[in-house]
Amino acid sequence: MSAYTRLLFACFSLVSLMGCSEPQKDTDIRSRGFIYCGQDTPTIFNPQLTDGGLTTDTLAAQIFDRLLVLDPVSHQPLPGLARSWSISDDGLEYTLALRKGIEFQNTDWFTPTRQLNVQDVIFSFKRVIDPSHPFFNISGGRYPWFESLAFDKLINDIVAIDSHTVKFILSRPDNSFLSNLATSYAVIYSQEYGQQLLQAGQLNQLDMKPIGTGPFYLDQYIPNDLIRLKRHWGYWQGAAPMDQMVFDISSRGTGSLAKLLSHECDVLSSPIASQLSVISDNSEFELMAQTGMNVSFLALNNNKPILQDIRVRKAISFAINRDNLLDSVYYGTGTKAKSMLPPMSWAYNHKSQALDFDPEEAIRLLKEAGYDNKLTLSMWVPTEPRPYNPSPRKTAELIQANLQAIGIQVTMSHQDKLDRISMGEATSFDLILAGWIADNGDPDNFLRPLLSCNAKQVGLNIANWCNLDFDNLLELALRTSRLDQRLNYYHRAQNILDQQVPLIPLAHGVHFQVHHKSLGGLQMSPFGTRSFSSVYRSE
Repeated sequence: MSAYTRLLFACFSLVSLMGCSEPQKDTDIRSRGFIYCGQDTPTIFNPQLTDGGLTTDTLAAQIFDRLLVLDPVSHQPLPGLARSWSISDDGLEYTLALRKGIEFQNTDWFTPTRQLNVQDVIFSFKRVIDPSHPFFNISGGRYPWFESLAFDKLINDIVAIDSHTVKFILSRPDNSFLSNLATSYAVIYSQEYGQQLLQAGQLNQLDMKPIGTGPFYLDQYIPNDLIRLKRHWGYWQGAAPMDQMVFDISSRGTGSLAKLLSHECDVLSSPIASQLSVISDNSEFELMAQTGMNVSFLALNNNKPILQDIRVRKAISFAINRDNLLDSVYYGTGTKAKSMLPPMSWAYNHKSQALDFDPEEAIRLLKEAGYDNKLTLSMWVPTEPRPYNPSPRKTAELIQANLQAIGIQVTMSHQDKLDRISMGEATSFDLILAGWIADNGDPDNFLRPLLSCNAKQVGLNIANWCNLDFDNLLELALRTSRLDQRLNYYHRAQNILDQQVPLIPLAHGVHFQVHHKSLGGLQMSPFGTRSFSSVYRSE
């Protein structure tokens, strides 16, 4: 059944967020909106509680706004809900002036009585960092992205200067702070809505029936089927041209491509590389590409005694033929990764000494370590395509063959979806195929959330690796305001990764998106987030 047809029957679903609208109103969705395919099913609508996926990459940009946004070219913070900011000389106080006249969304479950003010900002961030906040433990009480940055330790306090001026007081200087406020995790909620739910004893609804200031509000959610957003007429940057948009979350892969070609979908996110030629040959569609701030990597579980031997870790890296991965998985669209940082990062180390394909050296190191033809490892493999890895299953099979060639047998466990919380709770794997899409342009965003000792402590460093020298370099890089010093610290941190091999960078992917040519105003971002506030239909 197509998404168009499903919309007509959505009112009969018990999990619908709203009462049924008249069926005939949905028959002309193509003239009033569009359907977006190719994403996973969210488990929650609050990006603060997630570690990537549809909620963070796409939904958050429609429902919520942030204090700041990122310039897609320079990667520098720009005004968002905050119109301006200032930083104290010691780098410990950030004062932001909020815009006035910002309206929250009006839905069947909430009618705002006031506009955005400083209390909404304090409410949104203290929910994440303050254990005494009434919503801190709701929906599991885990904030993976914030936890990996030790955000609660960074923020000493958040205070209201007046109704539209907020001050963040830090425990130490942090040059990435403004960039972090611009990520899709740092969304602003309505304190008034939170208070209403608190009085009604319905705290969980904050995350399942969200209220933000974004261009669209959540209207309907049917798990494993569809999500419908409606236009927020009071949006502060002007109401979106489209009345609604629908996420078809019922299938992936070739199923989504078939829906695109049969006009059941208007937009397809992240088509896999093997589909690009079919799309390019069809004059009805336009293919967009964005060089991504991302990396695909193989994490090595450094808690395992076998993988604590650096010779084994280096042998695995030497065994992997990255050029073959680019040809067979990325179809020439990706870039071989020599570092966790992509080449477009200003801190990329062009003199990286990362290990390259050398199976003979891999065999020698294994023999030296005493594992000559005697080693079996387990690998967890996600099946969901992502911009950094268009075909994880195929990638895993190629790595399995590479390792078998040097005497390492690999058993694979396929998972529909893996995030760092679920992986942090798992202890049996040796290897995990994973990846990362940057949330902002700061190098710290690649290194700290994935590899810091704090990320390991909170169970989000899936390589289970901690190196105090590495952490110290990251701290020094955040504390200095001199760009040349920051660059030196990040290069030295990358050198440690090259030498210690806690994980193996594989490739940097290109993010593709295809849409029907009748749609205009679609945008792409190197950080995966994209707002549909300017999308329109020309025919």
